[in-house]
Amino acid sequence: MKHARDMQHAITPETVLAALQRRVGKANGATATQLVIELAESASAADERRLRDCVVFLRTQGHPVCTLPSHGYFIAANDDELNESCQHLLARAETSLQQIAAQKRVAMPELAGQLNLPVTVTQGNTDHE
Repeated sequence: MKHARDMQHAITPETVLAALQRRVGKANGATATQLVIELAESASAADERRLRDCVVFLRTQGHPVCTLPSHGYFIAANDDELNESCQHLLARAETSLQQIAAQKRVAMPELAGQLNLPVTVTQGNTDHE
């Protein structure tokens, strides 16, 4: 049985990448909980947060680590899977920006201009006063 200290060290960018390299293609994806159990033999909210931090790091290093709600985490098998995952991340980012705009009571185009971002207006997207 591993000690808590050993389990924490089991979730590193290197171990996460190694686990994901065995999960190429969305059909082979795994949830955060499944990956943490694979790496640390048990799961906790802190372990899952560490896993997500490692995923962010790996993505910033250029690894095609994908995630889709219906498939979990995986390495892209092709450009279509990578693009689908990127679209999912973009939609999440747009939702976050819409929340910020609403909280600051500023229109999305104005907020995007302040942040120097391109804006796409989707149906149902209303400006808040």
